[in-house]
Amino acid sequence: MAYLYDMSNFVVSARKYRPTRFDEVVGQQHVSQTLKNALQTDHLAHAFLFCGPRGVGKTSCARILAKVLNCENRTEDFEPCNKCGSCTSFNENASLNITELDAASNNSVEHIRTLIEQVRFQPQQGQYKVFIIDEVHMLSQAAFNAFLKTLEEPPPYAIFILATTEKHKIIPTILSRCQIFDFKRIQIGDMVAHLQSISAQEKIEADADALHIIAQKADGALRDSLSIFDRITAFSGDKITYEAVIENLNVLDYDYFFRAVDFILTEDRSGLLLLFDEVLNKGFDADLFMNGLAGHLRNLLVVKDPQTLQLLEAGERLRERYHQQAALSNSSLLLTALNLANDCDVNYRLARNKRLQVELSLLKMVSIRRAREGQPLVAAAVAELSVKEGSPTEKKTEVSSVAAAEEVEASSEPRATESTTSANGDGEPETASPTSAVPNAPKAASPTVAGTDIMGSLMAEVQAEMNEQPQQLALDQDIEQAVLVKAWQGFLEELGDSPQAILIKDAVFEANGREVKVRVGSKRALAAIKEDISLIRHLRNELKAPKLILKVEEDEQLRASRPQPKKRLTAKDKYLAMREDNPAIEELRKRFDLRPEE
Repeated sequence: MAYLYDMSNFVVSARKYRPTRFDEVVGQQHVSQTLKNALQTDHLAHAFLFCGPRGVGKTSCARILAKVLNCENRTEDFEPCNKCGSCTSFNENASLNITELDAASNNSVEHIRTLIEQVRFQPQQGQYKVFIIDEVHMLSQAAFNAFLKTLEEPPPYAIFILATTEKHKIIPTILSRCQIFDFKRIQIGDMVAHLQSISAQEKIEADADALHIIAQKADGALRDSLSIFDRITAFSGDKITYEAVIENLNVLDYDYFFRAVDFILTEDRSGLLLLFDEVLNKGFDADLFMNGLAGHLRNLLVVKDPQTLQLLEAGERLRERYHQQAALSNSSLLLTALNLANDCDVNYRLARNKRLQVELSLLKMVSIRRAREGQPLVAAAVAELSVKEGSPTEKKTEVSSVAAAEEVEASSEPRATESTTSANGDGEPETASPTSAVPNAPKAASPTVAGTDIMGSLMAEVQAEMNEQPQQLALDQDIEQAVLVKAWQGFLEELGDSPQAILIKDAVFEANGREVKVRVGSKRALAAIKEDISLIRHLRNELKAPKLILKVEEDEQLRASRPQPKKRLTAKDKYLAMREDNPAIEELRKRFDLRPEE
């Protein structure tokens, strides 16, 4: 019976597009140029060691070098001609002058002895006999020792090319006998350009963003990117889209992270938690979402500075979105959120309730601006009003993004410099009054949702709340010393017998315009006032001066004027004092052999 087999002609891209010339090697120009210069000047070493990550071209460069050494018609730039008998036999795996050994499966002493026997025979065609040993770090200790002598003093026609991904596992005596070349990870830009070239040759339409995702997933290994490319091609055919790539590679869409930052800027807690729940329902892990959000925040910080813009690895369409959102974000807010994401990643494995761990970090991110300014923001209120009006989530985010951005920038203006300062110049963030929130609200953008002027309604509500609140002290009105003394005594009464009250009860304070200068007699008292903001909050509330500035300094004169504690007398001190009053006590001590010092 005859069997017919349908033999496919398909060849994976990693083999089909394997470089056959030095100028085809991607991302390793420093190695290619050095080898070409060595060929040009005839300064070739007898042993090479190619080391670096997987899939970056170590074995390919070794094969190209072996081919060039025996090529009969080298090109002017010292590339193989791929037409002579030596090159043709090598391409057909029939060359007798080039031997490849996989040390992962041939790592014993017997295999090395067999190789050494082959070294003794001169090349039948060409000038050199080349031995390529891949994964050389897998050789046993005995095999390394057997290889040492031959590697140190080979015949003039023998050249060894060793390749490894773990150079640290090779013994120093081998390393000292080789010329070492370190291969680097392939950059994403180079990888994307190579994938675009292959797509053009294969007549495949590929989105630039999709190829960027493939390159990022490959993590610097070109061979991995080609394997992923074949996998996506089998999934989506002759058109590779961004949606197909993220679906096939189980990658979170960038849109989730853009929406998450929008919710952080607008202080939309419910929206952010619902977004996280949507991510979990799609089957993604919580730590994957948090790590992706951290990377997104890092990219936004990178975009904020033109000098670091080159660190952003994304397509043109995503770059534009990053620029837009970075313009709406404040650098300090992004840095704080990134720090929270990093803390969540560190504590994630230790947490028993991992979802709660992530949700807690997300809620902290939403509350960053509120914690810094101590009051609700206009943008947050806009988001809440839009929810009441029944607008969809996406529209609500777009409506409040501009307001959030302008409010963030307003919060970082010199208003924070009018805060509490200490002796070393540190400032305490001020507690803004409702009157300071209204002027900073964006007036140009007054969006309308469902036919309602949200910003106008919000302004009316804020104005009504202002009318109900008591009048506060004008900023240009000085603080009276008598009122300050009364407020200070009230604060001490609230503290009672607490350690803080004991530390600051002897402090000297005086009103100077809109400032309060406090002098304390110890560093502990100075730290107690600087680290606890309850004092300045109490003074601002009692004096109705939200812009009050508290300056604290240490005064050595106060320390010297404080009464010194009495020294505790020992038994010997008491005995000496009694003996001074009555010398007869000494005779009594000697008669009964007493030792008061004990």
